[in-house]
Amino acid sequence: MDALMWFVDMFLHLDKHLEQVVQNYPTLVYLFLFAIIFCETGLVVTPFLPGDSLLFATGALAAGGAPNVALVFLLLSAAAILGDTLNYWIGHLVGPKVFHKENVRFLNKKHLIKAHEFYEKYGGITIIFARFMPFIRTFAPFVAGIGSMTYWKFLTYNVVGGVAWIAFFTFGGYFFGNLAFVKKHFSVVIVAIIIISVMPGVIEYLRQRSRSKKEQAAAQGESHGNLR
Repeated sequence: MDALMWFVDMFLHLDKHLEQVVQNYPTLVYLFLFAIIFCETGLVVTPFLPGDSLLFATGALAAGGAPNVALVFLLLSAAAILGDTLNYWIGHLVGPKVFHKENVRFLNKKHLIKAHEFYEKYGGITIIFARFMPFIRTFAPFVAGIGSMTYWKFLTYNVVGGVAWIAFFTFGGYFFGNLAFVKKHFSVVIVAIIIISVMPGVIEYLRQRSRSKKEQAAAQGESHGNLR
């Protein structure tokens, strides 16, 4: 319970915690930020790490002079791109082993083929937009690798999406993070950023669920009609 409360406090007061890190470790803070962004995007098991909120808080703090916003932008862009690249190759290497057998629990070759077709057709949009959606951005490159999306095509969208994501939130924090209202209600702003970020995923989930229910209802209606 204490660990959970600490985690929540860290999220809500990310600006204060980050400021302490900058003051105590002015050089190592760059490595700290790089590691978090790299792990959040590169490891499927760490989607819970702060991404959008951390970038915004870092940008807001950089407006005061430290850390250096240009260096942060370059380093974290590299972290985001390298993270997705690692995630892609993990999926690419694990995928063939997972689908080596004809039948695998929860997964099968039909899913692999569908994933491949989806990413070959919509992969670019998926990889770019997924950057702005917590959790989904962690799984998108992994699935792209499993689906055998060509690496050079993936890399192009990976770079565009990674740079756009880092720039949007870092410079957003840099230009707006020090406004009086934002500084006074920073916790509210962080929560708002998280809610807005997860909304597209939630809306898509609800749409898919509604569509699935309608299809099931239609199928049951046809079944009853055939029985008559």
